Amino acid sequence: MENNRLKHQLYIIIFGHHTRAGRIFDIALIIAILFSLTVLVLHSIEGLATEWDQTFVILEYFFTAIFTVEYLLRLYCSPKPKAYATSFYGVVDLLSILPTYLALLFPSATFMGVIRLLRVMRIFRILKLVRYLQDSNILLRSLLMSRRKIFVFFSTVAILVTIFGALIFVIEGPENGFTSIPQSIYWAIVTITTVGYGDLVPSTPLGKGLASLTMLLGYSILAVPTGIITAELNQEMKTHRNLVKCPNCSKSGHESDALHCKHCGSELATPEKRVVEVDSEDLK
Repeated sequence: MENNRLKHQLYIIIFGHHTRAGRIFDIALIIAILFSLTVLVLHSIEGLATEWDQTFVILEYFFTAIFTVEYLLRLYCSPKPKAYATSFYGVVDLLSILPTYLALLFPSATFMGVIRLLRVMRIFRILKLVRYLQDSNILLRSLLMSRRKIFVFFSTVAILVTIFGALIFVIEGPENGFTSIPQSIYWAIVTITTVGYGDLVPSTPLGKGLASLTMLLGYSILAVPTGIITAELNQEMKTHRNLVKCPNCSKSGHESDALHCKHCGSELATPEKRVVEVDSEDLK
């Protein structure tokens, strides 16, 4: 009984966001993540790494120990530890501490330390506690709903860059730097995306004409994915507004942060409670 009470209290503090203890825990976790990332970034600077190497290593072990304890506590108090461990944030939590232990066991694996930068993704979990979960879900659902259209778009672009790459290879040839079709396709990608590194430049009039056509085509197609995602986002926002219903008159169409019904004036569920309800569903 006492054990269950302890697990429940830890669950409220670690996974809950509506209590004072939970908010303090989240703030402390954000500070620890930011400091650990600062240590990792500074350790990559050669001059500082030489002078403060031992200090940076000690600090990294310190932060890894903190995140390890936090990860184990999450497993301990989670209603479904396996579900948490295999969830997106559970995997991110594990990957943020694993490289340090691998570096201890296999010194040659120190390059994997850069994976610790995944810790920055953990801030998204904490930010969603401050009313951002619903907005992020809307964006994710919009991207998911537009995936087929985006796939068709990128397939079309892939075909176009292959055609333009093959044409520029035939027109310019190896003597002008276009030594192969893959190299020419690289030029087409750089040109059609309007990046223009300038490492490959057509020299013949016909090649320049093809490059001009590729650039103009690039400007016309870059707006396509933006329009697709914007349309899906607009539709998802309309759907989301319809999900917020009044408990009194059952009318929908309210904004996600609305406090009172625009039809009868009755009080709606607060945005914080809606966020807590969604969070609880994610853990099931």
